[in-house]
Amino acid sequence: MIMIFVFSVNFVYIPSVNALSDSKQFVLDAWTLVNEGYYDPELLDEIQWKRIRQKTLQKQIETSDDAYSAIEDMLKPLEDPFTRILRPKDYELLKTSNFGSEINGVGLQLAEDEISKKIKVISTLAGSPAEEAGIISGDIIDKVDGISSYELGLANTASKLRGESGTKVLVQITSMSDEIKEIDLERRSVDLRPVRTKRLRDDSHTIGYLRITQFSESVPKKIEEALKELKDKEVEGIILDLRNNSGGLVSSGIAVADSFLSELPIVETKDRNGIKDAIISQKNTYFDGPMVTLVNKGTASASEILAGSLQDNERSTLIGEKTYGKGLIQSLKSLGEDSGMAITVASYLTPKGNNIQGQGIIPDKILDFPEAREYGNSEDKWVKNAEIYLNSLFDKNEVKENINQTEKKDIDN
Repeated sequence: MIMIFVFSVNFVYIPSVNALSDSKQFVLDAWTLVNEGYYDPELLDEIQWKRIRQKTLQKQIETSDDAYSAIEDMLKPLEDPFTRILRPKDYELLKTSNFGSEINGVGLQLAEDEISKKIKVISTLAGSPAEEAGIISGDIIDKVDGISSYELGLANTASKLRGESGTKVLVQITSMSDEIKEIDLERRSVDLRPVRTKRLRDDSHTIGYLRITQFSESVPKKIEEALKELKDKEVEGIILDLRNNSGGLVSSGIAVADSFLSELPIVETKDRNGIKDAIISQKNTYFDGPMVTLVNKGTASASEILAGSLQDNERSTLIGEKTYGKGLIQSLKSLGEDSGMAITVASYLTPKGNNIQGQGIIPDKILDFPEAREYGNSEDKWVKNAEIYLNSLFDKNEVKENINQTEKKDIDN
């Protein structure tokens, strides 16, 4: 099993010749992390990154809040919403979502639009207050408790949505149809349950349904166990559901792709030095039968790596709608004792060289009817459509096998 973890923890301390205050040293450490790791050094030169350091350190920075604000201002010229400072609560939450089993909040995965700077919903977590309230991918978060999300920015908007179970937060959203509404959400503990499975049966075939809600550290092992369980139940094919999976650990997405591919390219990454590194799957797989993969506009990042590898290698047909389009990889760095930074360190291409960033992946078959409120239930038309497609593959294989057997008999005679 390939396990390449992009998540990393590096403590940085740089001795200061000018005896900087602790708060300014903290800002300088953040600047250095970006300077040494950011995937596009030419952009750093273009925005005069060294001059930005000088101007930032000339500011009055005396408290932790001053330092955080200074770093946020320092990062703005990058115009990269994914490279950001993570204050203690946000840093702990991100680590929990990558390595833990549950979080407290409303269950929204957010991103900042590169052009409008609006905060929009990538996806909602399964079984979360946000999902139950009908918030969907593409909705815009206008205000949180009366405060403009534009003023708050991505990190602070996400932070204000989180909190202790039982507390409430008022969210104003604008839907894709320009309908404005206010929703009162009660925060609660959301069970991440990243891997969910069940068996689907009809009169003639047995299909395994496998849903991945996000890519945390435990997912590759859980997928291995799930595929073994489904094979023991003698499933003939699998529906892989990546809808509203906004990503997570890239290494986990790559490891899952390795479970389905045998000695085939998974993804190609390009680092700050322009070096392209193709990652190839190992020979052994955990399932090599027919597959269909469901994707939607909430399918992003590590999910797109997996979907792109399955599509380009003709391992699985993609059904649904165009994916989100996040083709940049972030590394999580520790900064000080309890905060951190997410820094874009590489970009990726699908095996056929397609750039996902801002483009997304177009499925082989587009579905234009509404999605079910609860994925995978009996009313989920997308899953029903995937079942029909898989059954057609089974029937074709049966016809082909019968023809081959007939031809063999003719030869023997």
